[in-house]
Amino acid sequence: MKFDPSLVAARHSSPLGGMLLAATDRGLAGLWFDGQRHHPDAAGWRFDPAHPVLVRTMRQLDEYFAGRRTTFDLPLDLQGGTPFQQSVWQALLRIPCGERRTYGQLGAGIGRSTAVRAVGAAVGRNPVCIVVPCHRVLGADGSLTGYAGGLERKTALLRIEGLM
Repeated sequence: MKFDPSLVAARHSSPLGGMLLAATDRGLAGLWFDGQRHHPDAAGWRFDPAHPVLVRTMRQLDEYFAGRRTTFDLPLDLQGGTPFQQSVWQALLRIPCGERRTYGQLGAGIGRSTAVRAVGAAVGRNPVCIVVPCHRVLGADGSLTGYAGGLERKTALLRIEGLM
């Protein structure tokens, strides 16, 4: 994952643990739980919790966790991923709250129905958890499979959305 040099970051507390947020002038570029797989090393990042995108993100996350928000209205900067990853992340954004998809369905939705493992890898590298809802993707048999933030968090997010 490549990060824009203009990136700014902030920390936020959630009911599921601490989070690291990152934004550029274009939009939200990162949202990770502490201890999440693929969590970036933020050493050297400029921290600015007053950045307008980060302030909006924190407010909307609080509303989401309180059950008062089902969609996010935030500009996103997903340019750090490969074109394939970006296509998968865009497909994730089309999964409405209250619905789930399998990795196969996600792949078919981007015209790559045989690339299930590559789709899974791109989902796992999603840099903006919750907002880009990778937690809504399940295994072919409906099982809870891989979530970079941990299956306990995936279960909790699905419960918030009424899917468990």
